[in-house]
Amino acid sequence: MVVCGDDGLAHRLAAELRGVYEEQVTLVAPPSERPVPQPVVGRARAASAALLDRMVNAAGRAAGNGALMNGDSTGGVRLVEAAEPSEAVLAEAGVERATALALVYDDDETNIRAALTARRLNPRLRIVLRLYNRRLGQHIEELLDQAAALATGDPDGTGTGFDASTTVLSDADTAAPALAATALVGTSKVVQTDGLLLRAVERTPPAPGQVADPGLCTLALLSATSSDPAGADGSESSGERGPRLLPDEEEVAAATGRGTVVLEQVSYAGSPRSAGRAVGVVPPISSLFSRRLRWSLAGLVGAVVALAIALTVVTDDHPLHATYLTLLDILGIDDPATNDSLGRQILQLLSAVVGLLLLPVLLAAVLEALGTFRSASTLRRPPRGLSGHVVLLGLGKIGTRVLTRLRELHIPVVCVEADPEARGMATARRLRVPVVLGDVTQEGVLEAAKVHRAHTLLALTSVDTTNLEAVLYARSVRPDLRVVLRLFDDDFAAAVYRTLRAAHPRALTRSRSVTHLAAPSFAGAMMGRQVLGAIPVERRVLLFAAVPVRGIRQLEGKTVADAFRAGSWRVLALDTAAPGERRADLAASPAPAGRQTASDLLWDLPPTYVLRAEDRVVLAATRRGLAELLGRRRRERTGA
Repeated sequence: MVVCGDDGLAHRLAAELRGVYEEQVTLVAPPSERPVPQPVVGRARAASAALLDRMVNAAGRAAGNGALMNGDSTGGVRLVEAAEPSEAVLAEAGVERATALALVYDDDETNIRAALTARRLNPRLRIVLRLYNRRLGQHIEELLDQAAALATGDPDGTGTGFDASTTVLSDADTAAPALAATALVGTSKVVQTDGLLLRAVERTPPAPGQVADPGLCTLALLSATSSDPAGADGSESSGERGPRLLPDEEEVAAATGRGTVVLEQVSYAGSPRSAGRAVGVVPPISSLFSRRLRWSLAGLVGAVVALAIALTVVTDDHPLHATYLTLLDILGIDDPATNDSLGRQILQLLSAVVGLLLLPVLLAAVLEALGTFRSASTLRRPPRGLSGHVVLLGLGKIGTRVLTRLRELHIPVVCVEADPEARGMATARRLRVPVVLGDVTQEGVLEAAKVHRAHTLLALTSVDTTNLEAVLYARSVRPDLRVVLRLFDDDFAAAVYRTLRAAHPRALTRSRSVTHLAAPSFAGAMMGRQVLGAIPVERRVLLFAAVPVRGIRQLEGKTVADAFRAGSWRVLALDTAAPGERRADLAASPAPAGRQTASDLLWDLPPTYVLRAEDRVVLAATRRGLAELLGRRRRERTGA
């Protein structure tokens, strides 16, 4: 396996392949002495290198096999230092003999250039690309697959399935559902990959004497005590105090005082409707006028109706004619009632007073409507009386994807961004999301975003200290605020998590790492298997993958009940489509004509069903459980 990258994702991916899957890995990374323009990048690279060394060395000690490579190596991973992945560098890394190549540079152009070179060097190479531009990624994927098919003598592409093709992934798209799900009401966790939607719900411990609803299945048991700072971070080193993934029925029944994560609903979602589409070019009527102005207009209309009724009673006139006369009086059209009764004269004076009040109200309505139309293409301010919303800090690559996910789920959002030229500003304008421009560390910025009335604070900037400072300040304003902060270093994240939970036991705290959420999907793609998504359970990750049964001794020929291994994997669904009619990519949406539909996935599998070699299943697994099912070490031990 060859991994090329210039940030933390490359180091974590290399550690994932070596420490979890026990693969031979070559990491191509920029030289450590290379100057970096931003100090945070240097800190991130140093922290990621330390993380790589720590994870892989720990895995090597547990397996008892130490380092596999000689020469320049870090924890069993061969290191090739190069500023860019040129043809010579790729050849030195062994791309011509490699099984898979991951190109995870932060620059799309660098990844595309290296992918084209690698495909020419090795047409049978499995390539995993990190691209932010999804539309361009689709075209590049088709281009590289067609080049591989022609080079291998398969111009129709019939012999190039998902296992041997190009896979384009985005760390932002991979991590965004988990980050957005943490902010949802009810702490719902969602894995959404185009058409496929898995919804898991975090439930509180049941009251004494009550039986908890297990849903379709129980995915995890949460930490025993939410306020215990020791081991509550959910890391793998926290032992039984942390969450228990994929427990069996006996463990669930014996667990007392522990919350659960259950699979509550499984369904197919159509093409997500953009939250901005319902708004369109013309804003809704309710957004044209403020609430106070709408009440003023309603009061004036009521006054006109009351005056018209009174005039009808006093003069015995027809209601329509009485309304006409009332409007004439209100609008100041000269028709004095000098020869009429006293009641008519009094009503005319009252109508004139109402007309004087109507003039400023109409002027305010016109000015406010013009201002609303003018700001439809500019940034909006948080509306008056907003509450129960999500405050999103940072509109970079990750923040933009999370913003889109939240608006697809119709969650109200207020964004805070210091750079007016940030990547996500155009998205915020298109979705008409309120944005507060300013440095979040400055006093008054979070107050402008109405954080004291918010439901959740999502701190997703690229600087750990900024995220931490914003969260601490928000907690000082509102101690029970739910916070989710993006932190790079795992040790730092665990320390922050434990301290915040101990200091604020009644508030929900979550710390998330984008590379921690994205690396399993990239590693699964390099192993030739499709990871549909990841659900974070405290500080651990539960993966969902589509897996063919053939050749996996733990699944083939076994019943669904026997194939279940507590703490490692669990079969959730069966692909009932004929082998020739199956889609290579289960996550693709919409389904091609005549191909798989939502009914082809059977989720309520009987425990006695025997898995056949030609079956394909969707399973939930831990990182090590998926590695045991799919890793090459299994095939090497069986002599396959």
